[in-house]
Amino acid sequence: MILVVAEQQGGKLNRATWETIAAAQQLSGIAKAPVTVLVPGAQAAAAANGVAAADVQEVITLEHAALEPYTPDGFTAALQLAIAQLAAAHVLMPHTYRTRDFAPKLAARMDRAIITDVTAIKTAAGETAFVRPMFQGKLTADVVPQGPGPHFITFQIGAYRVDQAKKGASPARVRALTVELDASAIREKPEAPFQQAKQAVDLSQAERIVSVGRGIKEQANIAIAEKLAQALGAEIAASRPICDAGWLPMERQVGSSGQTVAPKLYLALGISGAIQHLVGMKGSSTVVAINKDPDAPIFEIADYGIVGDLFEIVPAIIEAIKGQ
Repeated sequence: MILVVAEQQGGKLNRATWETIAAAQQLSGIAKAPVTVLVPGAQAAAAANGVAAADVQEVITLEHAALEPYTPDGFTAALQLAIAQLAAAHVLMPHTYRTRDFAPKLAARMDRAIITDVTAIKTAAGETAFVRPMFQGKLTADVVPQGPGPHFITFQIGAYRVDQAKKGASPARVRALTVELDASAIREKPEAPFQQAKQAVDLSQAERIVSVGRGIKEQANIAIAEKLAQALGAEIAASRPICDAGWLPMERQVGSSGQTVAPKLYLALGISGAIQHLVGMKGSSTVVAINKDPDAPIFEIADYGIVGDLFEIVPAIIEAIKGQ
């Protein structure tokens, strides 16, 4: 069985879970094994009803008082017990901040292999291999997990699209799983979230993004991109040089050292398309690039490219949107 560990908060499913379900369905076709989704945490039942629409064998909820608020100790202990009951061959998870926190600990405790930040699945010499980037995306490696299962696999945000996840003809069966968890074994005592986190943005959840690069020339010109983002109902983002210069906060950076995104629309303004940036946005459904340089690498992956001065083109786009 292939087990997908969903991520949810307050009953709301992280859209990266749907990307992981799409990966699990591909793996299911290769391994000829059914897919089950495990939804842990408080209010798991609410999130489970939504994910039951996927073409999976069943959806299992795992609720326990020790799972709220989130702690790596609590999730590790609960998932270890749940996985032991379910006897999965592969455990798939989205490569989110939370997963990066507890998944290595969980794999180490169970003495099983873990492959992180996977972007694709393929067969090599009769074995299932998981493709992951190396050296900031300059190379990729085909990794075959060794040893007994379950093997833990995390998938890079945007490696699979949400719309690639197949829906079932009817809702999957939903059932609850019970584990005996010693709450006193949880060492972490989380405090209230840092207040500034309320202002932070999770670009991985954005459906539309307007991103700026060196071609914006100076900080004052970012206002042009912000007007376009407002007209489109999009989030504003940037390449690393813009954030390093302090023109936009680091939380807005897209790339290998920033956030990985997979919006329906990614509009790149004055971004050349260095490999470090492409790694963070190549999963976008539609990429529109505006750049004065016709040889800019961004045009190699763009669905639509406009060669020209963004300071002339962007205002025209804004006016066209307002005129609709």
